[in-house]
Amino acid sequence: MCTVLPMGAYDDIADGVIAAITAGDSAALGELYADDVVIWHNTDGIEMTKEQNLASLDALAAMTTSRSFSNIRRYDIDGGFVQQHVMHLDWGSGSGELPGCLIVLVKDGKIIRADEYLDGATIASFGR
Repeated sequence: MCTVLPMGAYDDIADGVIAAITAGDSAALGELYADDVVIWHNTDGIEMTKEQNLASLDALAAMTTSRSFSNIRRYDIDGGFVQQHVMHLDWGSGSGELPGCLIVLVKDGKIIRADEYLDGATIASFGR
């Protein structure tokens, strides 16, 4: 049976993800995750644990001077949401835009899985 949720039912969680990444705040991001969350990236095919993903955000925050998002488009799906966006990164000597897509599943108010799709060619061009 499909549960019908109002549009924007997951906006608080999705907005929290954006705010945590923008601030480089891994503790805030961790509060949104279930303890056994799985985060997968298309660029490497690896499923990360909560701890690994939070360390990844810490590393991103350490190598960038600012992070922001634009062109956010969000759609509720059964059990979660899909979000497309452009992440803007500044690393001091340069900057770049990274289009992305997240497919996020939520249970009991916590993210239990996130599949993140990023353009590997764009990532490879950063810092050149």
